[in-house]
Amino acid sequence: MLAPLLLLWPMSIVITYLVAKSIANQPFDHALEDRVTVLAQQVREENGVINTRLPGSARDILRADDIDSVYFQVSDAAGRHVDGDAELPRPRSHDNDGDGDKDGAVHFRSATLHGTPLRVAYLYINLDPLAPPDSSSPVFPRKALVQVAETLDKRALLANEIIKGVILPQFIILPIILALVWFALSRGLSPLAALQERIRARPSDDLSPIDSRQVPEEISPLVGSLNDMLGRLSQTIDMQKRFIADAAHQMKTPLAGMRMQSELALRQLDPDEIHRSLEQLAKSSESATRLVNQLLALARAENQPHAGLAFDEINLAGLARDVVQDWVQASFAHRIDLGYEAQDEDVVIAGNALMLRELLSNLIDNALRYTPAGGSVTVQVRRDGERALLEVEDTGPGIAPHERAHVFERFYRILGSSASGSGLGLAIVREIAGQHGAEVDIFNNPRSHSAKFPGSLFRLTFPPPVHDDFDAA
Repeated sequence: MLAPLLLLWPMSIVITYLVAKSIANQPFDHALEDRVTVLAQQVREENGVINTRLPGSARDILRADDIDSVYFQVSDAAGRHVDGDAELPRPRSHDNDGDGDKDGAVHFRSATLHGTPLRVAYLYINLDPLAPPDSSSPVFPRKALVQVAETLDKRALLANEIIKGVILPQFIILPIILALVWFALSRGLSPLAALQERIRARPSDDLSPIDSRQVPEEISPLVGSLNDMLGRLSQTIDMQKRFIADAAHQMKTPLAGMRMQSELALRQLDPDEIHRSLEQLAKSSESATRLVNQLLALARAENQPHAGLAFDEINLAGLARDVVQDWVQASFAHRIDLGYEAQDEDVVIAGNALMLRELLSNLIDNALRYTPAGGSVTVQVRRDGERALLEVEDTGPGIAPHERAHVFERFYRILGSSASGSGLGLAIVREIAGQHGAEVDIFNNPRSHSAKFPGSLFRLTFPPPVHDDFDAA
């Protein structure tokens, strides 16, 4: 705030000077106008000769001035000198709109005499009262010019007095204003400085809300927003801590199994027992590998919004067909009929192809694991108005309605389930679907007619694509 005040100060001085000059000119111009008017009243034409009836005392009064030098001049229509100071310059043709200055009104102009600047008041007197002042007759109009001029010393003195009266107090007031501004800002910002020190003194793990009662009212909304952010950050950190703890717990099981099987294989002498131990070791390593891959996929999906998810125009039907083909061999190993159906091969959505492949792969993998041998898994792509639907249905045991809200939680497993898994697949599905603005719903499989295996139907509803969602690249 100090810099603008210091910049405005010289601007204020310049404006004050210009205003002071304008104010100083007004009273002296009025005085000049009165002198010209009085002098014009003394000009007469007698027998074709112009003369002035000014006695010596009147001339002395006209020129009387203790500071400025006063000049006057009377000349006829032809420009011949009649009375006064002959060296006083006449008006030029472009002064005051040319012939417009011959309308009988007093006009003003600036001139110089012997290098000295002057302020001149002049008017033209119509010597023929019967002719209008603006007569356009080709006859040369009979007009006399009357001028009164004075130097500018009084005007300069008055302008300087006005400037002194205005500027000098500013030299006293401005430092006081600067001091008051400095004091007010320092006092007003002191609570912010105290808040800054309190925040700096906090431990790195302290995410408790800031006490808004000890901050200025003006920044209370800011402190409220910071508290909201700290709350969300604390919640995120707690979730990450729980995730790490759960991941470590889940990793302990396959690692412990691998260690036990390897120790058992080292103690065995029978080749068949060694082979069985190695088979169990391979299964445990496969389970650990799958768990690590799913943890990486979930971390990648959760961190994708922070890195900026690029959306492209994707044919959902073609992507689903390619993913189903990748899982055909796995379906043969499970002895499950894996199928693909599409009502329309041109279903376009806005999304990230890599993340969507991960989503569908987790749904298919989940369906194959929970569907008994001889069952079926079907992937469908269709339209519902402007929205695109991706459905994965199976003929497994299904999911009870009260469990459907929990199966998307990390490491959640339905009690009594014998299928192997880490409980991360559907959490990955929910995360990727949320990034694409898609809704995930779970139903019973309408094509299953078995009471023991009602099956499940996972339906993802994608919003219609918007052109702005597509990556410009």
